[in-house]
Amino acid sequence: MIHARTQVLGLGLALALAGGLAATGAAQAQIRMGVGGPMTGGSAAFGAQLKQGVEQAVQDVNAAGGIMGQKIELSAGDDRGDPKEGVSVANKFAADGIKFVVGHFNSGVTMPASEVYQDNGMLAITPAATNPKITERKMWNMFRVCGRDDQQGGMAGAIIADKFKGKRVAVVHDKTTYGQGLADETRKAMNAKGIKEVLYEGVNKDDKDFTALVSKLKAANPDLVYWGGLHDTGGLILRQMRDQGVKAPLMGGDGLADDEFASIAGPGAEGTLMTFSPDPRTNPKNKAIVEAFRKRGFEPQAYTLYSYAIVQIMKAAIEEAKSTDPKKVAAVLATGKPFDTVLGTLAFDKKGDISNDGYLVDGKKKDRYVLYVWKKGPDGKLSYFEAE
Repeated sequence: MIHARTQVLGLGLALALAGGLAATGAAQAQIRMGVGGPMTGGSAAFGAQLKQGVEQAVQDVNAAGGIMGQKIELSAGDDRGDPKEGVSVANKFAADGIKFVVGHFNSGVTMPASEVYQDNGMLAITPAATNPKITERKMWNMFRVCGRDDQQGGMAGAIIADKFKGKRVAVVHDKTTYGQGLADETRKAMNAKGIKEVLYEGVNKDDKDFTALVSKLKAANPDLVYWGGLHDTGGLILRQMRDQGVKAPLMGGDGLADDEFASIAGPGAEGTLMTFSPDPRTNPKNKAIVEAFRKRGFEPQAYTLYSYAIVQIMKAAIEEAKSTDPKKVAAVLATGKPFDTVLGTLAFDKKGDISNDGYLVDGKKKDRYVLYVWKKGPDGKLSYFEAE
């Protein structure tokens, strides 16, 4: 009896072990992907764009059978827009066995995080980090589907030189890698075209009271205030400018691209100029995908569909490589192979940037950056629309 009982226990243990191994095998059969961004804090609106974009894409890919028969298992990491938190997120992703990362949002977070990813054999594609250094470091594992500050700043400087020729322009930034980098590129471009700024000033991005800055702006009497930074701080600055009688329009970059900017800035946001990549919501081919987001109560503005596109690219590159080895997948990306995405057709150069062809939408070339203006839409709400 004792022997028989032992046999039964042994059989039960064997079955349990077999079940455990089967479960482990099933877990290994999944493709682990992470999305890292500022899910909380002042930039949380952008973190939501990244997370929502990736979640919808993963849902759609898995519903269609996954990648090479494997489902994607997604994890999200909150870097709070802080470089140290970004490194913590990257290390956790690495410890969890994640090999493919969508992120991060901030340039100052993306750079140190990408080094962790490189050290751990992980591939990362950012939808939003625009500092040139991100792809100038000769890293095999870092790509982006957005443009660069030198491209955006060059365009912004040219627009300022054209639309504000002979006018007084102030340049303000938030001292971050992104904000100051964009402001400096814009300043350099407008200086080259003969416009010298009447004020160049840096502020702390976490400040709430900008009385001192507004006083300096009043004294400088600008016709335009160029802002290098994100929507939350920029919105506060603009509101306080209007409250204190400074009527000059604000101009900024893609860091303003969330409707929350208008909520923070108030009615004075109308007329704000902004450079940003082409808006994929306007492509008729994306109607069903855009509606899918809206049905879940989320407007897929700014970097939402850029994040969605990264999942599409990773799927296509994994299938092309016939491998989930990040280095083999990265090698496919580096060949310049075109990928069909919600952004249009795009390809990467050897650095990891979008190639010189930019985005091809319905066979037509789209520049990496276009000009938008904040105004009231048909629903009466302030939002950004491509300038005519």
